[in-house]
Amino acid sequence: MKKTNFISIQDTIAIHLRAAKDVNKVAPGFLFAISLYSIVKAISPYATIWMSAQLINELAGLRRPEVLGQWVMMIIGVTVVIELIKAVLERWQNVKESLFYSQYQILYSDKFLSMDFADSDKQETRDLFTQILQSSNWAGWGYNYLSMYVCWSVEAIAGILGALVLTISLFTQKVPESAGSLTLLNHPLFVVGIFGILLMITMVGPALSGKATSIWGDMAEESRLGNRMFSHFQWYLTENKEKAMDIRMYHQLDISEHYSTIPMFGVGSHYAKLCATTIGGYIGLGRAMSAILSGVVYVFVCLKALGGAFGIGSVTQYVSAVTNLTGNVSTLLQTVSHMRTNAGFLKRVYEFMDIPNSMYQGSLTTEKRADRNYEVEFRDVSFKYPGSELWALRHVNMKFKVGKRLAIVGENGSGKTTFIKLLCRLYDPQEGQILLNGIDIRKYRYDDYMNIFSVVFQDFQLICQPLGANVAGSMKYDRERVFKALKDAGFEERLATMEKGLDTMLYKDLSEDGVDVSGGEAQKIAIARALYKDAPFIILDEPTASLDPIAEAEIYSKFNDIATDKTAIYISHRLSSCKFCDEIAVFHDGAVIQQGTHAELLAQKDGKYHELWNAQAKYYTETQKNVK
Repeated sequence: MKKTNFISIQDTIAIHLRAAKDVNKVAPGFLFAISLYSIVKAISPYATIWMSAQLINELAGLRRPEVLGQWVMMIIGVTVVIELIKAVLERWQNVKESLFYSQYQILYSDKFLSMDFADSDKQETRDLFTQILQSSNWAGWGYNYLSMYVCWSVEAIAGILGALVLTISLFTQKVPESAGSLTLLNHPLFVVGIFGILLMITMVGPALSGKATSIWGDMAEESRLGNRMFSHFQWYLTENKEKAMDIRMYHQLDISEHYSTIPMFGVGSHYAKLCATTIGGYIGLGRAMSAILSGVVYVFVCLKALGGAFGIGSVTQYVSAVTNLTGNVSTLLQTVSHMRTNAGFLKRVYEFMDIPNSMYQGSLTTEKRADRNYEVEFRDVSFKYPGSELWALRHVNMKFKVGKRLAIVGENGSGKTTFIKLLCRLYDPQEGQILLNGIDIRKYRYDDYMNIFSVVFQDFQLICQPLGANVAGSMKYDRERVFKALKDAGFEERLATMEKGLDTMLYKDLSEDGVDVSGGEAQKIAIARALYKDAPFIILDEPTASLDPIAEAEIYSKFNDIATDKTAIYISHRLSSCKFCDEIAVFHDGAVIQQGTHAELLAQKDGKYHELWNAQAKYYTETQKNVK
């Protein structure tokens, strides 16, 4: 069990104030709503306690009907008003709270979207974020506890202030001299002693509870593992439709059942043993302190009432007020203790949120040329991925212009996709320069530079939203342009079968009438999305891998017309699809080893392109026959 690092109260409060400020940006009004409700909830009992005490005193004293009637009516009226106010505020709080979880997730989404891609793509970043989510899902650690802390602390502080108002007279009202030995209760040392006992017991309870909470927090790493395993195998067996056939064919249920027998949280687990012993012991002792506290309060108040310091009605007031006072002090201390444990998890949150952006953003605006006459040059570019000692690209030199068709071929791992990532400036090279019209692309405004590219990556993603919105990347779009893009991408026939047309929801994750599309259909939609953006550069990184050779050949055969004056860059394992390109670049071991037209490269008998072409010659011959 890993011990959490000590965090001071000052640092605990500071990191939670920062979290509250951040949460308030994405969930405005939430903290105010729960604070207002907590204040009313904390103070409202004292009004009833005080008025009830006056009513009982009147019943035990003069018993005047008109006075009793006034107190009864006041109690009823105030209670009704308070309950109405509480009902309205509680409803407001519940509405805000129901949105809170999804709202604070925006903080994570915004961070990922604003983070340098190189950092978001790191395994270390993904692992850190996974730990944050697992801690939140396991026990609510992190942002999730903010609402509880606000409720607890605001209610406790308001309760302490309200209780003090009703409690002060308990210590100021004297036992009359006629009470004999009970006058000892008036002695200052006795009052200080009683107050000290109450304070000590009040602090011991939260300290014990805090100790139990800290042990719970120390189990985070073990609990995250158990939660991760449970979530993975539950999702793998019940929700992972893509793997359902493999699960059945290869009896993978047996593997899952093996892991399900490992007791992470069940009977006999380390967690269960701690709950039954150490954690349970601390919690039990804490509650025992609460019982002892109540007993001390009752004895002190009853002795003063017995001595004649106040009437029987005031006994109710003081017992309730002092019990609430110590209870709220205990709650406040317990909240701080719990927050200290949570601060360790928030430190992990802000370790993620504070990942700096090191990529230079640039200031130049990308030239919007009417003739789209752009030239890109890779000048002695070398690159290796963070954490790797191997060069993914080494001394790459290449030029190409808008309007040209460039094909990039090579074996797996030769650097083709890395080349595209650098071109789109998802990464910056460690050596060399990438120039756009003679200017280093790092000098251009990052968002502006990204807008000149439309890319269909190998692992492109579509989301569970209407077809038209997927293509346009927006809920508001030009329907005619979307239709044309889908038609150009070869999706027209499938679109005709969809009753709702462009409004058809893709997939069934969020909609019962959603439509599942095949891998090949999804790739056509992704290509349509790239066409709709209408950027000067269009890049296809093996987007037709799920298409059969005939469908792929059809798309490439007409893509030359679709791309018009754009620069088109193709990456494909099927070399026959690249024959129509103006130029072909052959990558091998991170370097460009050949560059030229199809005919030129094929004529080089000892070249890599000739080797790759002949390895696929039979496939190409069959494909060409089928297309004809």
